[in-house]
Amino acid sequence: MLDLGCGAGSFDSASSQFKTVRLDLEPSSVRISNFVQADAAMLPFRAGCFDVVVSNHSLEHVENLEGALDEIGRVLKSTGSLYVGVPDALTITDLLYRWLAHGGGHVNQFSSAPELALNIERATGLRHAATRTLCTSLSFLNRKNHRVPGRLLLLGGGTQASLRILTYVFRLLDRFFGTRLSVYGWALYFGTINEAIDRNTWTNVCIFCGAGHPSHWLLQEGAVVERWLIPMYRCPGCRTINLFTNDNHYGHLATGELSSP
Repeated sequence: MLDLGCGAGSFDSASSQFKTVRLDLEPSSVRISNFVQADAAMLPFRAGCFDVVVSNHSLEHVENLEGALDEIGRVLKSTGSLYVGVPDALTITDLLYRWLAHGGGHVNQFSSAPELALNIERATGLRHAATRTLCTSLSFLNRKNHRVPGRLLLLGGGTQASLRILTYVFRLLDRFFGTRLSVYGWALYFGTINEAIDRNTWTNVCIFCGAGHPSHWLLQEGAVVERWLIPMYRCPGCRTINLFTNDNHYGHLATGELSSP
């Protein structure tokens, strides 16, 4: 498995059946195994040597996007699979990110999932299998994750309490008025994927670590509790408290059509 544009690693590979190779243009900030420093448009691997390529929020940073997509297609086996996660440049979350980070290194701005899927299909030869809408948690505003810029004071100063309220307000406005304030971007799947792909939008995304969990699973696990009549849950990964929302109320975030409250 190739973790492309990964920084210090875009996922935990400890439980994976694959041997994971991490690759980034910049040197890793921490010591990780199987790390390769290279350009995504000039991958130092033989053709067809990977079963899986993961590009988790990295394509927006790649200078030579066309070259990178060609290289992904070259190093993947014809029976392989590809995961791509990217932000939607038209969302309030990406606009905020680029405003606060003075661009944030986003040299490619994607505004259409179908158009991006078609471009990836053409470049890699892999069939597009599914797209899932990703919701924001505004974790990049969390002062526990990053140094707080002065302009962040306009948005509550990056405290976890302010992020809980802001993301919950986004969800409520989306539910009752059909807006898409909660949307961050898309997850796109290509190639040979043997498991069923969950196309539902997960609205419960942790304000600290950014991990998403389906609402039915959180309920099933007994992770949801009510405090002062407000449903909450602790992130199973980092244990941060988040406000809970039911995914069934947000079908329009994936389809673009307003669902019934």
